[in-house]
Amino acid sequence: MEPKNGIIWNADPIIFHIGDWSVRWYGLLFALGFVAGIYIVSKMFKREGMNTDLVDSLFLYVVIGTVIGARLGHVFFYDWGYYSKHPAEIIKIWHGGLASHGGAIGIITMLWFWSKKYSKRSILWAMDKVVVPTALAGAFIRTGNLINSEIYGIPTSLPWAFTFVREDNIPRHPTQIYEALAYLLIFGFLMYKYWKTDIRLTEGKLFGWFMLLVFGFRFFVEFLKVDQSAFEASMFLNMGQLLSIPLALLGLYFVLRKPKLA
Repeated sequence: MEPKNGIIWNADPIIFHIGDWSVRWYGLLFALGFVAGIYIVSKMFKREGMNTDLVDSLFLYVVIGTVIGARLGHVFFYDWGYYSKHPAEIIKIWHGGLASHGGAIGIITMLWFWSKKYSKRSILWAMDKVVVPTALAGAFIRTGNLINSEIYGIPTSLPWAFTFVREDNIPRHPTQIYEALAYLLIFGFLMYKYWKTDIRLTEGKLFGWFMLLVFGFRFFVEFLKVDQSAFEASMFLNMGQLLSIPLALLGLYFVLRKPKLA
């Protein structure tokens, strides 16, 4: 199928090489998400009179939760048939394969441990801080996916279709851009709510808005995305949608629940 409209996309995912080692846009954008997170959360800690030295340990836990959770999410949710036969491949993250739903579960789990050990406050207090820059990081990561020509959409004839030369030269929905823009808007909304309203006094509310908006959007955008695993072809809802439903409902619960002042 020859592309007749839209944008021809053939970005090089590698920025430069140092010997046999390559620096990739995805890795840089992933790291920038954490750097931005440290800066933003430090400002939040300072506003609330918390020791900003705790931010380093907080993001160490977040990084561990993100990487382990996202990797295990991919392994168990999307490709257990393969990894159950090749368990040594599980630790080879550089071969690709991370799942955002698993990352969310990993972060929540690690923040529970961090809250017990360091802040001595509710995990919801920590989650309310972390989710704000996480939305921005999500936009960075999806931009990295775009540069990698991965996690793209189904074929379309829309004028803004992207033809991924590195894949199949078929005009497709640039779902990476849809998600990146959505997460950027969600980041702006959460920043406004934190800095311009009293929502920070209600534990779990920002966390709830993040979960509801991010995974609510994720549920709908999945209709435009190519399935990530072959087994999803026989499903009415794909794995991303099935995993998004409980997370979005969890967010709705915290948005609607009776306020508990911090």
